[in-house]
Amino acid sequence: METSLSGAMTPSESVFKGIKDAGIDFIVSVPCANLKELIPMVDAAPDIIHVPVTREEEGVGICAGAYMGGKKPAMLMQNSGLGNSINALASLDILYGIPLLMIMSHRGVEGEPIVAQVPMGELTPKLLDTMDIPYFLPQSGTDPAELIIRAWKVASEEKKPVAVLLPIPFWRTQS
Repeated sequence: METSLSGAMTPSESVFKGIKDAGIDFIVSVPCANLKELIPMVDAAPDIIHVPVTREEEGVGICAGAYMGGKKPAMLMQNSGLGNSINALASLDILYGIPLLMIMSHRGVEGEPIVAQVPMGELTPKLLDTMDIPYFLPQSGTDPAELIIRAWKVASEEKKPVAVLLPIPFWRTQS
């Protein structure tokens, strides 16, 4: 893994470490500019099955099947895709108690250059609350890897989807 000039892990490396340390072995991804360094890391990992998809609700279904097949699933996605996946999350994962770790690039918050991302950026925490989906946000001094490990623990113990929201400033740190 490459590290930043200071020797610290990059944000993508920290997230990847959390994925590995949590034992996640099946990942579905939807492209996002903030995930552009993380997705190739996942794709190159020999112990992780990586399935790129075009829509988030497709990923929810694929991850549910992977879980039923004994895998520990996660989805790499942009928060705008939460809107695309609400029905699948509610009528599949929540209804049948299927854990899913959603690692979300949280667009539409501080530092967002695209105004069209802002409405969903503001609504994401409210939608997660409405659906009773726990979510984690990095705080200053929080190890992103530990955050991902904790989120997967909640998902697997409570048998439900859990989100980790990683806002734009997170992706710009340590690089």
